[in-house]
Amino acid sequence: MRYDLTDLRLFLHVCETRNLTRAAERAFLSPPAASMRIKQLEENFHTPLLVRQAKGVELTPAGERMVEHIRLVFNQLECMHAELQPFASGVKARVRLLANSTAASTFLPGVLSAFLAEQPDIDIALEECSSREAAVAVAKGAADLAMVAGKVIPQEVDVLPLYRDELVVIASPLLGPREQGPVRFAKLLDDTPFVGLSEHNSVQHFVEGIARQLGKRFNLRIQVGSFDAVCRMVEAGAGVAVVPLICAQQYGLSRLRVIALDEPWARRDISLLRPRAHTLPRSSELLIAHLTSHVRALMP
Repeated sequence: MRYDLTDLRLFLHVCETRNLTRAAERAFLSPPAASMRIKQLEENFHTPLLVRQAKGVELTPAGERMVEHIRLVFNQLECMHAELQPFASGVKARVRLLANSTAASTFLPGVLSAFLAEQPDIDIALEECSSREAAVAVAKGAADLAMVAGKVIPQEVDVLPLYRDELVVIASPLLGPREQGPVRFAKLLDDTPFVGLSEHNSVQHFVEGIARQLGKRFNLRIQVGSFDAVCRMVEAGAGVAVVPLICAQQYGLSRLRVIALDEPWARRDISLLRPRAHTLPRSSELLIAHLTSHVRALMP
């Protein structure tokens, strides 16, 4: 059989994008060249690997199985590079880390900056996504590590508990609900204007899901792109918002009213996920050790 690592990496890009043109861009190939390489792969294995559709491609069962093996191949290559790194110079390892929006915007920036300073030969590809998407990606081998909230964890991963996160309601000191103690989320949804995050933010997606379960909808007055912008809008009186407590603390508790939520889902465990029964590259193991050693110092 005649194929090379470029063919395998291209096929991995096809799996991730479900689009030949975007996969070709990632592989720095022209679309015709990428299509020819995929066709040659199918001829080598004497079986279709993709189903071409008008809006993209889908993997056949053979294609799904092939992707699993390709990920194992590249994982082993990463391990090989890590083992040989002490004998070479200028060679960098790369860790793909997925994280929910809270971890990506609060805990990780400072911790990862310190790690990059300590490990100049390791790069990190950090991507924000929902906890469920991150957990599935680690289970399938599409990501090296993931930080997730709650219990959306498949059996194919190992779980390392990190810290507890709490969602709270923030309001302007002069506006919003007058409750001083815990408040029920359903009561807020009845007649309170909200400041929200973008629809792709994992916290926003989570609380909107809770609202749907209650048969209610948000009265969203405005949606912004970051937790800091949410806090500014709330302080200015645009509405109330549901944010992680650490975000309110970082913004300044003297500038906001913080109201606890009387809901069991408001308190979530943040965990670090790694593939089960896989030998991780040294770069990933170093990042795991760094994250776990710094969590007590940085999280209250």
